[in-house]
Amino acid sequence: NKTMSKVIKLKKGLDIKLKGEAENLVKNIERCDFYAVKPTDFRLLTPKLVVKAGDQVKAGDVLFIDKYRPEVKFTSPVSGTVETVNRGERRKLLEVVVKADAEIQYKDFGAADVNKLSRDEIIEKLLDSGVWPMIKQRPYDIVASPADEPRDIFVSAFYSAPLAPNFDFVVKGQEVDFQTGLDALAKLTDGKVYVGIRKGSSVSVKGVETVEVEGPHPAANVGVQINHIKPINKGEVVWTVNPADVIVIGRLFNKGIADFSRLVVITGSETTERGYVKAIAGCTIASLVDG
Repeated sequence: NKTMSKVIKLKKGLDIKLKGEAENLVKNIERCDFYAVKPTDFRLLTPKLVVKAGDQVKAGDVLFIDKYRPEVKFTSPVSGTVETVNRGERRKLLEVVVKADAEIQYKDFGAADVNKLSRDEIIEKLLDSGVWPMIKQRPYDIVASPADEPRDIFVSAFYSAPLAPNFDFVVKGQEVDFQTGLDALAKLTDGKVYVGIRKGSSVSVKGVETVEVEGPHPAANVGVQINHIKPINKGEVVWTVNPADVIVIGRLFNKGIADFSRLVVITGSETTERGYVKAIAGCTIASLVDG
């Protein structure tokens, strides 16, 4: 079932060896009390707020939407109370902060078999749950438009930056969700889903085009891979998804919830406790790092 479509060998680039590499082990962290969702994390987004301070939310409830594409929703990663809405100059929405419940309550979007869903049904579930904004469009690296049909979708299933996480380790135990995420993406394009992997990687996927990528950083950069696999011509749109986000997409269909948790790597010469921690997107960095 595993047919290698092609091998890309990159000569340019540099692997910088920095001190403080993480060990492949998962550490426990103190619970994170506050989670921030920031419109500024998304390029060219004009947000429209739909909650106010004091509102109760579940994980998956909408916090704000895209003013110009109201179907694109941004949802809370946790259940709890909307603590503050921080604004900047000209009342620009900077972040919505949610104080988390001790135990997270998830909004139920209904588990579903991706293979039995239509393209529209998949898009609808991704939009409703707030998982959609993980899908980015090239050119411009903005949140993809649900109205577009991408020529192809690209996922780079490894990281090459200095001290970056090891995706083979990240995906362990989550292979089913990763595959489901790819199956969902495959339904969104008439083209192909290309997955870039490292030679010798234990990542095994089906129903997509795997491309073996050799060479130094920035080999994992999805833009570099697009240029070598199938460059974007004028007027064409392709979509890209970070591999950890593919797992979140898979989880949505397999479990029916918007679970934004992921393994985050703590590295660098300044850190004493190196390794991976399981955290939910939006948790403050200070909560993850000891002193």
